[in-house]
Amino acid sequence: MNVLAPGSGVVVTGAARGIGKAMATRFAAEGCRVVVADVDAAELRSVADSIGAFAVPGDAASAAGTAALVDAAREELGKIDAWYGNAGVERGRGLEASDHAWLTSYEVNVLAHVRAARLLLPEWVARGAGRFVVTSSSAGLLTLLGSPSYAATEHAEISFAEWLAATYRHQGVVAQAIVARSVKTAMLERSSGLPGFRSAEGALTAEEVADAVWEAGQSSQFWISLEPDVAEEYATRASDVDAWIDGVNRVRQELDGLSDQ
Repeated sequence: MNVLAPGSGVVVTGAARGIGKAMATRFAAEGCRVVVADVDAAELRSVADSIGAFAVPGDAASAAGTAALVDAAREELGKIDAWYGNAGVERGRGLEASDHAWLTSYEVNVLAHVRAARLLLPEWVARGAGRFVVTSSSAGLLTLLGSPSYAATEHAEISFAEWLAATYRHQGVVAQAIVARSVKTAMLERSSGLPGFRSAEGALTAEEVADAVWEAGQSSQFWISLEPDVAEEYATRASDVDAWIDGVNRVRQELDGLSDQ
């Protein structure tokens, strides 16, 4: 198992803002060599300049974009020790969400990780070390009432990371999932009207998440979470799924009642 340390070669996607920016900043401060990626080229370069990272603008979700990022990172770093797949989207509300919203959610939230893993795992298995981390959310363990496309793809994202951990842990590859219910990011602001998203008042900061991620980089623990209530609710769901569904449905009914007032 590899651990994050000064000199580690690290890639962070979705690094122009939010959790991705905070992670890249923390890694650089700890002495890691950092490559950052994002579709927002201007903001990405600003982040890279401020922390001394190497910027690769582009769509890290597409097959071509993922391959280009891996190639650029290997050229810059020599070898990639850790990959933080942080880019994610929340698209579409309810059953009215379009096929395009579903497909975009699946490509960014799931296929991006599959494509990166295909390119990274053979080298990591050969040398017996590597770290693959996805940024997910509590929606991937529980649900998100307002957005089925987000809930379903977050479940798939965590499931893929679990599969990586179960398949490759004995070969030195660590797979982890960042699981947070609410973090003060642009996504939280956009999704503030969705049931299941907390207000920013009780949310974690991106820097708090980045601190936890750095600490988890010294271990192989699968979940990276600062919110005990998420694990507690997940345990309740696992022990009595019908009772859990009834509880969530009551929340849905209460919200419907409020909207009718």
